[in-house]
Amino acid sequence: MKLSRPLSWFLLAFGAWSWFVWTNFTGNLWKDSSGLAFDDAGAPTTYFWIHLVLAAVSLALGTAIGVIGLRGLRALRAPRGG
Repeated sequence: MKLSRPLSWFLLAFGAWSWFVWTNFTGNLWKDSSGLAFDDAGAPTTYFWIHLVLAAVSLALGTAIGVIGLRGLRALRAPRGG
C-alpha cells in the first residue's frame, strides 16, 4: 500500500511537531518551580512522573508516525518496476 504525497508529508510533519512540542514540554516540566513537579524537598511528584510517561509515549508515537510518513515519501520516489 502506498500513501499519498500529502498524507506522507502530514505524517512526517506530525512526527516533527510531536518532537518539538514534547521536548519543550519536558524541559519546562524539568525546570518547574511551581511545586507541581517537585515537592519542597526537591523530589519528583506523581504529577511529574505521569507527565514524563505521557511525554515519552507521545515521543515514541510521534517517532513512529514520522517514520511512516518518511517511508511513504521514499516509496513515492522509488523507481517503478524491477
